[in-house]
Amino acid sequence: MKKTTLFLLLSSLIFLLSLTSCQKKEELHIYSIIHEEETQALCDLFTKKTGIPATFLRATTGELVNRIIAEKDNPNADILLGGASSYHIQAAAEGALEAYISPLAEKVPDFAHSADGKWTGFCLLTLGIGINTKRYQEKFPEIKIPQSWEDLINEEYKGEIVLTNPVASSTAYLFVQNQLQRLGQEKGWEYLLKLAPLVGQFPDSGSAPAKLIGTGEYAIGISYLHALSKYKSEGFDVELIAPPQSVGDVDCIAITKNAKHLEYAKKFVDFMLSAEAQTLMSSIDFTIPVNPDASPAKGSLSVEDIDLIDFDSRLAAEEKNQVLEKWSVSVK
Repeated sequence: MKKTTLFLLLSSLIFLLSLTSCQKKEELHIYSIIHEEETQALCDLFTKKTGIPATFLRATTGELVNRIIAEKDNPNADILLGGASSYHIQAAAEGALEAYISPLAEKVPDFAHSADGKWTGFCLLTLGIGINTKRYQEKFPEIKIPQSWEDLINEEYKGEIVLTNPVASSTAYLFVQNQLQRLGQEKGWEYLLKLAPLVGQFPDSGSAPAKLIGTGEYAIGISYLHALSKYKSEGFDVELIAPPQSVGDVDCIAITKNAKHLEYAKKFVDFMLSAEAQTLMSSIDFTIPVNPDASPAKGSLSVEDIDLIDFDSRLAAEEKNQVLEKWSVSVK
């Protein structure tokens, strides 16, 4: 009798544990290149709207793109969130991305998504120059604030410029391509090799220059304009310069090949293309939404205010390995 009772108790416990396991909702896993604050806010809103839990790993563009390529047969993440289009083009060429065209993709400009649905842009990215005005005035009282990319080539600025490492950061690689595409290969490399010795620090994170400018550790930084706008809005002593002949690209979202939670991933892509998600993101980091129904943050720049070159993102992707190898060899 005791054995029968024990057996029934154990059977009931096993059943309850099995039921609990079945009821537990699986999580959407995200590799995120955008900042942790924005990623967490977006995940929270996504979960609130869909009931689907979402977790993320935040790291640099180079690290996460290399991860999804290496993991394409057995991915640890379902979504790659963020990163310029050239990196997503590279990942797609390596067979690491799943095709999905969201119903909301029709609101996205043609240049901001791939025709095959491997990646879609959710906000516009533009590069510029940030100035910590107090430090600049102390260091260079007789030099006018630089207004163009050419103005940065000044020996007086040696050690006072901060630019991220192009090998690790999509921000800096976009800057490298900006110069190569506006000037041509020969003159573009001539420009880059003149600028590099003037740079005081090459951090890996694309968010670092805006922060280092805002806190006054450097006088001049090359960064996304939306990142500089955010620091200025928070009261930091930052001036924004939008130089002529800059590049405009998009932060993209993509589903990883063989994603384990494919339906969840599709829902997250739909979510990121929604006006609600893009309005939320702009309110935090001052990015410019691609969805025309979204509301950009007050104080963020408009694309109409910026002189953009005709940027070839596919070319940037195709020659990335070659360009970064040359950078690594040439810049010490």
